[in-house]
Amino acid sequence: MQLSTAAQTDIGLIRSENEDRLLCADDLRLYAVADGIGGLPGGAEAASTAIAALLKEGRAAHDRGKSLNLVQALESVNDAVLRLSAKMAPDTGLGTTLCVFTIVEKDRRLHLANVGDSRCYLFREGRLQQLTEDDTVENEVLRRRANGEDVILEDRYRNALTRCIGQPMPLDVQVVAHDLKKGDQILVCSDGISRLVNDSEIARRLAAALAPAAVLASLVEEALARGGNDNATGVLVRVDAV
Repeated sequence: MQLSTAAQTDIGLIRSENEDRLLCADDLRLYAVADGIGGLPGGAEAASTAIAALLKEGRAAHDRGKSLNLVQALESVNDAVLRLSAKMAPDTGLGTTLCVFTIVEKDRRLHLANVGDSRCYLFREGRLQQLTEDDTVENEVLRRRANGEDVILEDRYRNALTRCIGQPMPLDVQVVAHDLKKGDQILVCSDGISRLVNDSEIARRLAAALAPAAVLASLVEEALARGGNDNATGVLVRVDAV
């Protein structure tokens, strides 16, 4: 399988620190974005620890000649952030999102796991599909309403996370798999992009006949043009041949 990839992060125009981290490990076919949770101390450290722990798990699986088990990997990542939390912020805790996918060449599939509100999109034949669901209060309320519960959504909590890496309770990680085709593009990004650049604009940029680095740069540039009120980070993978 032949891939073209790009990765980019930008501090944005408002934040004093970039708390996003990314992973673009082509040799492992492992890609991820982590967004340290704002409002808690050590967001950048939590994101860095998550990515480092994920990379460690990826390399260990590769050395054993095995495919990475994302459920076990994210459990190890969560434990690593919890250990950091006990040292850095025992009273408040630390947290980060983590959206990660790996490409398994033997079955030509993408395997994806997500905790938080960083997102993964698949662009295929002119159509953009969001493969992840944000772990937010708004989505939790919508699910409960669909089950017949009368739940009020306070607007100030709409985007608050219901899950993150660094939480003491079990993560209950769900892994989904998608077949891949030539021409597919997979974008994983922090909400510094997804909240400012809507789906139709993301699709339009992915449809352009440009290299992944140019497409990703245009997405970050658009997020900055719309205020750049958060760190903007993305990893883009294009399947050139299967």
